[in-house]
Amino acid sequence: MTPLNYKHLHYFWVVAQEGSITRAAERLGVAVQTISGQLSLLERHLGKALFNSQGRGLVLSEAGRTALGFADQIFQLGDALVEAVQTSDSESTLRLRTGISDGIPKLLAYRLLSSVTSMPLEVRLICDEGEFETLLADLALHRLDVVLTDRAAPVGGNLKVFSKRLGDFENGLFATPALLERYQTGFPQSLNGAPMLLPTRHNAIRNRIDRWLESQNIRPKIVGEFEDSALLNTFGRGGLGIFPAPLVLAEQIAAQLNAQPLGPMSGVSEQIYAISNERRIRHPAIEVLCTASS
Repeated sequence: MTPLNYKHLHYFWVVAQEGSITRAAERLGVAVQTISGQLSLLERHLGKALFNSQGRGLVLSEAGRTALGFADQIFQLGDALVEAVQTSDSESTLRLRTGISDGIPKLLAYRLLSSVTSMPLEVRLICDEGEFETLLADLALHRLDVVLTDRAAPVGGNLKVFSKRLGDFENGLFATPALLERYQTGFPQSLNGAPMLLPTRHNAIRNRIDRWLESQNIRPKIVGEFEDSALLNTFGRGGLGIFPAPLVLAEQIAAQLNAQPLGPMSGVSEQIYAISNERRIRHPAIEVLCTASS
């Protein structure tokens, strides 16, 4: 297969953004005929028309919309490459681009990543937050070095990524002082009808919490479900309901959220994984992260 000509792709990308070959030519400082010719060569290479005429302008065809999605990723990655090289602080600075899944408690992510920031080398952390599937896609495109998430990467498929379990962190239920006073006596049966904030069912820990509630024959009043753990904690701090969190974070939760442990949830633990592109870890900071948590 003949390699793709990225100059042709770039002309297509600009035409798609401008909606006109004439405006694209003005933006790029080249002749209209040049862009038309390069665009025709790209369409011939792909075997599909990328645009349809609409009045005096152009609209993307179905194939064009598909091509534009890939072109966006290609040129955004190229911009990131240039920025990474040009803004590199020094040869001695180690960069760790980390993706943090929405559902992971942010205080727990901080606890895990603190081992990296205490390395002898100067480390620059770059942290992104997002949904599990989006972060895995960014990892596959090498926009990220590692992803911290609540589940292992799926086995099989096209993604060649590898999972390392960093630990299991037992969860408990936390409450602000008013809720603690009301529901602590008789725990856990006191939770029947109690207001509760939970992760959504997209989060791996939700099924474990539901099973625990069922095993205790408890039916709380669920007043909120949250994809983002930080948002869940914000509502918990406001006293809207009792909320789950790793017991190992009790001190930080007391200081930052004004909440205390109401009681443990036996068998419910937060499982945290580090996912990387390498089976054998070569990035020094990822190696420290995996070693410190084992």
